[in-house]
Formats: sequence, structure tokens, C-alpha cells
Amino acid sequence: MQNATATRGTAPAAGLDEAQIQTTLATMAESFVSWPRSPIYHRPDEAGLAYEEVTFPSADGVPLEGWYLPAEGSDKLVIANHPRWFNRSGLASHLEPWSRFGAATGNDIEVNFIPDYKLLHDAGYHVLAYDLRNFGQSGVGNGGVFTVGRFEARDVLGSLAYVRTRPDTRDLTVGLFSRCVGANASMFAMMQDPAAFDGVRCMVAPQPLSAGVALARAMDRLGIPAERIGDLDEQVFRRTSFHLDELSPAPWARHVTVPTLLYQVRDDVYTTPSDVQAIYDNIPLEDKSLFWIGGTTRRWDGYTYFQREPDRILEWFDSHMA
Repeated sequence: MQNATATRGTAPAAGLDEAQIQTTLATMAESFVSWPRSPIYHRPDEAGLAYEEVTFPSADGVPLEGWYLPAEGSDKLVIANHPRWFNRSGLASHLEPWSRFGAATGNDIEVNFIPDYKLLHDAGYHVLAYDLRNFGQSGVGNGGVFTVGRFEARDVLGSLAYVRTRPDTRDLTVGLFSRCVGANASMFAMMQDPAAFDGVRCMVAPQPLSAGVALARAMDRLGIPAERIGDLDEQVFRRTSFHLDELSPAPWARHVTVPTLLYQVRDDVYTTPSDVQAIYDNIPLEDKSLFWIGGTTRRWDGYTYFQREPDRILEWFDSHMA
């Protein structure tokens, strides 16, 4: 979408005048630089899990906050990150103002990731869960700009460096549980620094997402003509210095170096099956898998799938990290 042409002469959508369309597009673009951080609403001890509060630097020095949950006697570690708007504990999207992120699409239920960590712990994995930059309790990076995985990739690299320098984790077998923007960030990090992933056995990457696809779906829901995507692209560029086609993991997926399991709500109103399929198809490995979650349009159901149906994901980790 480089050099996208503005289309301000296009007739407004029914029910929206031109001023409303421009205001809505500006609000959508502004969400790349300003949003309310969700609190760390749950902690591991609620599930009887011992944990350590940890902090470590991203590859560019941004301080990252996290939890380390030890599993006694284990030689395996899963590093977990999170989707946009979320943090290591999940998202308080049952409460204002965080319910506004997804209320219009039915995604105003709470997501609590503590059950995920208990499942991993009880299956014999140490867990490192951390907040990406500009989310949770981690530091501000790049002026607070959200880049759908580009800058956030430095946090993935920081987490790997941390576990390789910590005396009690440096010899552990490592797998990644990289959700949504965390999946995007992991793919971009593999493109930037493939050597950093030497020894990483596998990745589980639920619901990667291309910004342009998600915003086009949002425009459609709001009744804004599709051709106005050029205006939105320009608005996003002015705030982030990136065009929408630079904020898609599809080309980054060509650089994935570890066996990867993707899964996705098929009828998710935030994306399209073709976008996720394209990301998957670009992964240049035979050892990869994709499955679809049916019966819902709610993206959040994809984020809670593991705690409802853990077997397939645990089997992936077990088979690659044994």
C-alpha cells in the first residue's frame, strides 16, 4: 500500500457523513499510538503456582516485566507472550475501558491466561511469561508506537537472551508460545536474527494477524467504503512511519526457522481465513501445522482455546521438546 492515493472525493457511506468518516479513520489510526493499558488482573498464585517476578531488557534495552514459573525437575521451558492490548495475565475486557476494544464484535469477555500457565506447568514445563513493550508493566519503547510485530520483535529476542544467560535456564530446551502480535513479532525476529533461534525446538503461534486486513474488516463493519483504505493507510503512516503493507507477517513468515503450529478462529470477524492461510503457506518448513476453530466469530475464543482443549497444543510441545 506504499504511496496509497487518498480518496476524499468518494461518496460517504450511508448514515455517515464525510466528517464522521474522517474522524473514524483518524481514531483508528490513533490506536497505533495511544490506548489504555490493561492491568495485571490475575497472578499465578491464584492457581497455586509459585512464581518469580522478573525483569530483563529487550534487544534494544526497553525494560520488560514478566513472571518465571519453575517446574521442579523439568529440563523444558516455554516462553509465552501475548496479543495486542493484552499482557502476560490476559485482558480485563469485561471491564471498562478495556471492553471497548472488542465489545462491538462480542469480544467483551475476560481473558485470563493463568490457566494456560498452569496447564504448561502441570505438563512439566517451566514458563517465562512477559509483557511486550508498551503493554502491561513493561517499559515504553519507540515513543509508544505499536508496529504489529516489527519493534516488538526486539522483545522476543530479549526474552531468548534472558533465558540463555540466566544460570538456571540457560541449558533448558526452549519452545515458544507466541500469540497474535507475539506470533508476528517472533516471525519478524527470525527474519532479523535467525541465529537467535538456534536450539529453539518449536513454536505455537495462535492467530497471527495482518494490520491491513484487520482494519479493512473494521471499516466494513463501520460502513466505510473499502476504497478509503488509502486514507487510513496515510493516517497510520503519519503516526508510525509504516504503511499497512509493512505491518503484515505474511512476508516475515518466509523466514520462520522452527517447527510451527498455527490455529485460528475460522470466522473471526477481525481477519480472513485467506490471510492466515497465506501466513501459514509462506512458512518454508515441512514440519508445520494449521487447524481452524469453528462455531464462533469471537476472536477471544481463539485466545482461550488452549485452556479449553489443551491436548493438541501440548502434544505439539511434547513431540518437539522431548
